[in-house]
Amino acid sequence: MLTARIPVAKEGVPFIGMSALATIVLAQLQLPVPALACLALTGFIVYFFRDPERIVPHDAHLITSPADGKVIDISKDHDPWFQSGPAVRISIFMNVFNCHVNRSPISGMVIGLKYRPGLFVSANRSRAMRENEACAMLLQDEAGRKVIVVQVAGLIARRIVCLAQTGDRLERGQRYGMIRFGSRLDVYLPVESRIAVEKGDKTAAGQTVLAEMKTAT
Repeated sequence: MLTARIPVAKEGVPFIGMSALATIVLAQLQLPVPALACLALTGFIVYFFRDPERIVPHDAHLITSPADGKVIDISKDHDPWFQSGPAVRISIFMNVFNCHVNRSPISGMVIGLKYRPGLFVSANRSRAMRENEACAMLLQDEAGRKVIVVQVAGLIARRIVCLAQTGDRLERGQRYGMIRFGSRLDVYLPVESRIAVEKGDKTAAGQTVLAEMKTAT
């Protein structure tokens, strides 16, 4: 029998609890306006930390979106994190209304993690990927193909959560972290990948196909 799952990220439970407690206290003190404001805030926090189930495609050659959001850039670039050479970078911007749970874009082994402290400029600006606080994860699938996904903090986001560790095996669409309150993710793909999205497209984590990798020979 399947186990029922509450569709809220566990990282949000303390925030929801504190806001709900403040609502109760204000209501007990018979302060209706502040209590209603706190109740509205509690509702927004629950909405922000929502974590819905997704239908994940199973084709081994597909790269799916690691985040809900909007594609803001697709460019040829060089991997600045692990120096693995030329790549195609797809940047996805998450606003405060997007679900912020991050999911693995491919099935593979975590073979590298790097954290960089930095600034908190608006995540939809190009300088954010170079200067903001960030955490990069290098994945390698069974065919040896490598994909990098980078969590980048934004203007409001001040907390990157990456639960993956080097040596972990992740499945495509598996939850591995989140960024709180607005941010972006940059995905570095093999240059021969066939891109399936365009700038301006909306994405759903674990579900939207970003690209198809070349079949291993």
